[in-house]
Amino acid sequence: MRQDRLTTSFRGGTILTGPLSNPTAVEAVTVSDSRVVALEAGGGEVVDLGGGYLLPAFRDGHAHPLWGGMELNRLPLGHCTSAAELVAAVGAYATSNPQLSWVIGGPYDPTLLPDGLGDASVLDAACRERPVVLYAADHHTMWVNTAALEAAGITRETPDPPLGKIIRSADGSPRGTLLEWDALALVERVMPQPSLDEHLLALQRACEHLARHGIVWAQEAAAKPAEVLAYAEAARRGVLTCRFNTAFWVDPASWRDQRAEFLQCRKEISDVGAFVTARTVKFFADGVIEQGTGHLLAEYDDEPGSVGLPNFSASELREAVRAFDADGFQIHIHAIGDAAIRSSLDALAYAASHNGPSSRRPVIAHTQLLDPADLPRFGELGVIANFEPYWAKLDELQVELTLPRIGVERGDRQYPMATIARLGGRISFGSDWPVSEVSPTIGCAVAASRQLHDGTPSDGWVPGERLGLMEALAAYTAGTAYQAFDDDAGEISLGQRADFVLLDVDPRTATPVELWDARVLGTWLGGRLVHST
Repeated sequence: MRQDRLTTSFRGGTILTGPLSNPTAVEAVTVSDSRVVALEAGGGEVVDLGGGYLLPAFRDGHAHPLWGGMELNRLPLGHCTSAAELVAAVGAYATSNPQLSWVIGGPYDPTLLPDGLGDASVLDAACRERPVVLYAADHHTMWVNTAALEAAGITRETPDPPLGKIIRSADGSPRGTLLEWDALALVERVMPQPSLDEHLLALQRACEHLARHGIVWAQEAAAKPAEVLAYAEAARRGVLTCRFNTAFWVDPASWRDQRAEFLQCRKEISDVGAFVTARTVKFFADGVIEQGTGHLLAEYDDEPGSVGLPNFSASELREAVRAFDADGFQIHIHAIGDAAIRSSLDALAYAASHNGPSSRRPVIAHTQLLDPADLPRFGELGVIANFEPYWAKLDELQVELTLPRIGVERGDRQYPMATIARLGGRISFGSDWPVSEVSPTIGCAVAASRQLHDGTPSDGWVPGERLGLMEALAAYTAGTAYQAFDDDAGEISLGQRADFVLLDVDPRTATPVELWDARVLGTWLGGRLVHST
C-alpha cells in the first residue's frame, strides 16, 4: 500500500499525546510522510475529528488473523446459545451450500456442550453424508461427525497421538471430539486445503475486521511457512491495511529440521518491507485448562493423577528455545498452566545464559495460572507477559469448565497482570482472535474491572489484579509496540508513526462499561485512513 506523503492536520477533537499512562491533551497534530511532525495544526489537508478522542492505534500482541479471516468465510457459530442452535446452524448451512464437500465452521462456545464435549451422532442429525468439522472457541478442540471420523480413518483401534486425545465412549469408540494439535491433525490432513486466493481473501477480510476495531499491527501467533508466504504475497499485492509479524509454528517432533526452513522463509519475504515480517517462532508449551490439557504443577481437582499435557519435556524445550534464539528469532511461547509457565521461563533463562546478551524481547502468551514464586521472574528475565485481558472475568467458561478443574485457590491466581507489572515485568495485550473477542476497548474494560458487562461480580474477580484504564490502554499500544520492536510507535509524539484510532469516549474519564461500549470512529495507518464510520 502506498504511504501518503501529503501533510495532514488532525483537529477538531481531543488528542492524547505522550505516554497514555500520563497523557497530555492537545487540540491538533500535523502528519507528514506518515510521521507526526508537530503537536499543533499545520498546513495541508484537514481531518476533522468531530469532537472525538484521538489515541495511538492499537496493536494486538497475540492473534490468528489468517484463521480469523478464514472463519469469516465459513459457517459462523458464535451467535449460537445452545447445542440445539449449533446443530440447526450446521443443518441450514449444509443445505444452503450443497457444493461444499466438507462443512467447516466455528468457533462455537464449548460450554454449550456437556463437559465441553460433543458427540458425532448429534452432528449426524444435521448432516450425515458429508464430513462436518467444527472448531471450539479455544481452537484446541474439534467436534466432528461420523463422516469426518471415517474420512480421517479414526476408529476404536486408533491410538491417541503423542500430543492429543481422542475422546471415547465406554466401548472405546471415538465419540466425535478431538483435543489438541496432533489429534486435530488426524482430520486436518484429509480436509480440503485452502488455495492462495482463499488465503488472500481471508487476509483482506481480517484486515477490514481489525481496522474496524482500531488495530494496525498484529502478531500472527502461529503460521506454517506456506501461510507466511501468503502474508507476503498479500503485502506485494497491496491488499493489507494492517502490519503483521508472523510467528513460525514450532513442531515438537521436527523442530530441528524446521530451523533451516524457517531461516529460508524469513529470507524469502525480506522484500515486502514493513507490512510483513517473520522474526518470531511460536511454541505451544501446553494446551488449555478447560479441557484438562494445560500443564499444571499439581494434579487437576477433577482428574486425580493428571497434570495435563506438556508438549515438550523441560529439557527439550530448553534446547529448542536456545537453538531458535541463536538463530535470531524472537521467542513466543503459549503457556497456560503454572508448570508450562515455569518450564518456559526456565527455557528462556537457559537460552540467555548460553547465547549471551541480546535484545530478545521474548514473550510468554496467555500467562494464565502462575505459581507465586514465578511472578518476579518476568521482570528479572526481561520476559514480556502477553495477556488476553478479555479472559480475566468470571464468565461461563471459568465457572463451568475452568474452576471445577483447578479449584478456588488456584483459580484466584489466574491472569496476575497487575502483580507482574508491579514487580517490574513488561506486559502487552492481545485478543487471540478468533479464539475470543478482538476489540481492544472491551479487553481494556475487562482489565480495569475484572467484570462482565453487567458489572458482576460487584468488586471484580480477583480485584487486586485490576489495572487502571489508561494503564490497560497503554498495554494495548505502547506495550505491544515494545513487543513488536516498534520503538517509533505506541504513542502520539513527535517523530512517531502516525497510527491513530478515534474513539467516541474520553478514556481518561470513562468508566469500564463506557469503554466497553465505545465506538471506533476512525483508524489511520501511517496517517492514511483505513477505517471510518
